[in-house]
Amino acid sequence: MSFKKYIKAVGTGPKGNRELEDFEIQDAIKQILERTATDSQIGAFLIAWRTRLESNSELKAMVKAIKEKITFSQIDNSIELGYSFDGRCNNPFLFPLFENILSEFYEKNPDIQELNLVISGDFLQPAKDGLTTKELYENMKENKHIYFFNRRNYCRALSDLTQLRHELGLRTAFNTVEKLLNPSLSKYGVTTAFHKPYVSKYLDIFGDYFEKITVVKASEGSPEVFKNGKYWQSIDGEIVEVSFKLEDFGITYDKEYENITLQEALDIVNNPSDEIMKLAKFNIALYLVFANRVDTLQEAWDRLNK
Repeated sequence: MSFKKYIKAVGTGPKGNRELEDFEIQDAIKQILERTATDSQIGAFLIAWRTRLESNSELKAMVKAIKEKITFSQIDNSIELGYSFDGRCNNPFLFPLFENILSEFYEKNPDIQELNLVISGDFLQPAKDGLTTKELYENMKENKHIYFFNRRNYCRALSDLTQLRHELGLRTAFNTVEKLLNPSLSKYGVTTAFHKPYVSKYLDIFGDYFEKITVVKASEGSPEVFKNGKYWQSIDGEIVEVSFKLEDFGITYDKEYENITLQEALDIVNNPSDEIMKLAKFNIALYLVFANRVDTLQEAWDRLNK
């Protein structure tokens, strides 16, 4: 179908706009990824679609279309950590600390099924500057429990949109769906939402691709917790909310950075403070709960610290 029809469907104003059918979204995204639509057409569509607001049905069809371009590589016993592809400015990444924590945990808790962590990364995407998972991972040693998926390898077509997305300089539907595309075919997935309306959106959009998906309240588009928060899961068709307080686990952390540098982030994880280590362990405790390795957060925490 002519791409101009898709632009017209989302960009003619309140009276003329309409929701696109699944086959239309899938065709539009295919044309975008294959670059058979021009850059001007792609930009016009993405901005107009964002302004009109994408429906859950459209986003689900978008995910399906992108998955047709993905090269999958299954990682058994894994949970996908849905990090944002935007930059990170205010906090370090904790995941470089997860490997040693998990290795020690399984030495002490052989009765718990092992859990591998899957992280994806790529070039920095809009809408802000900062560090990316890719930059941090490239400075890590090889790991047993952490698997990094470079989007340049598993979905080159989406990665190649980076320059155009930066020229637009705005968040688009790609920012919404790219965090949990699950190239590892993980049974479990976790991503973050800071605004409540996105909780049901993420659970709906990605729920069909995971045995269990969790949305956790965290900052900077990362499933790493630095403050008191909560998480949500869909259980028997109902969204269940669970709150947690770091002080209940003896954690007090209030540090924030302004445009943290790569070297600062590396220094933090190479020489972690006691509080940073506690935070890293607490996040592992969350993942163990999210992946059904333990029944409660308290059990996970006790086992991590025994």
